[in-house]
Amino acid sequence: MTRVLLADDHPIVMTGFAMSLKALGIEVVGQARTPEEAITMAEQFQPDVVVLDIRFGTELTGLDAAKALLARWPQTRIVFLSQFDQDSLIKETYRLGAKAFVTKDCDPAELAAAVRSAQEGKLYFMPQIAERLANLSVRGDDSPQSLLDERALAIFRLMAEGLTNAEIAEKLDLSTKTISNTSQSIKEKLGLHRQADLTRLAVKHGLIEP
Repeated sequence: MTRVLLADDHPIVMTGFAMSLKALGIEVVGQARTPEEAITMAEQFQPDVVVLDIRFGTELTGLDAAKALLARWPQTRIVFLSQFDQDSLIKETYRLGAKAFVTKDCDPAELAAAVRSAQEGKLYFMPQIAERLANLSVRGDDSPQSLLDERALAIFRLMAEGLTNAEIAEKLDLSTKTISNTSQSIKEKLGLHRQADLTRLAVKHGLIEP
């Protein structure tokens, strides 16, 4: 029997999917409510597949948990289950090494299929997700995730949240001059200079909460 760890900060949603997966012959070995719990429970239970939400209402996200899990155990099979389905965010989950991205309005059988495919080490794409990724590949990706490196993306998130250069420098333990130069470069790459436009772009691509 496939053994799965679920991680979601909405207990009712998680319990519902747990019951559905059990009915479909999949064992849920644990239910985590934070990214930190997901990492701890993954080490404890060694599940075949980890199903992660993306947003937890905490500083860490499901993406952070996935990075930590794959850094420690590169063979970890990860499926993302989220209500946030921006194209760039979906692309990012696969880029990180996830095996599937499934939306929360899916049929439980679809999640079960994604889990079983992930256990076998295969990529799984919901039909509508596959179509969107194909379109994204054809028309090009102008998202911040595509245009910025990891450090610039971290700075962009904080800029979009309205932090000043000095506040960003303190938070990331970098010099104010470095932040000032990087923020200017970010604005030029994105073709945006107004605070409202930066925030709107970050929300659009799932980088900050609306």
